[in-house]
Amino acid sequence: MDDADLVERARTAQENAYAPYSEYTVGAALLTADGTVYAGCNIENANYSNSLHAEEVAVGKAVSDGQQEFERVAVSSGEQDGVTPCGMCRQTLSEFADDDMVVVCDEGDTNRSYSLGSLLPDAISAKTLGRE
Repeated sequence: MDDADLVERARTAQENAYAPYSEYTVGAALLTADGTVYAGCNIENANYSNSLHAEEVAVGKAVSDGQQEFERVAVSSGEQDGVTPCGMCRQTLSEFADDDMVVVCDEGDTNRSYSLGSLLPDAISAKTLGRE
């Protein structure tokens, strides 16, 4: 699957976002090692700390389906403003992906790509915790 297709899947997921408080809708599409795509959208809650981010929802769907190897993720907002995953989502992605995982961000007519490691250098890992 190429970046444009993955971004389109993120845009489609973003359409289902529940964001009555911030009105900032986000969608994510996560490509697994076997080529399966899991999509997620942000789901807000009046108690903001209970809100779910689009990337978290996609990861949760993938992991609950037995997937634990991720290759790429695309993120899109309703603004198509090049939003990147937040720090918490970067850490969650790093649990299942190497530093070279590609993060594709929707900028409307173009996409910008980053490596996960460039967005989150020196992530906390099993190795950091002495578990590897």
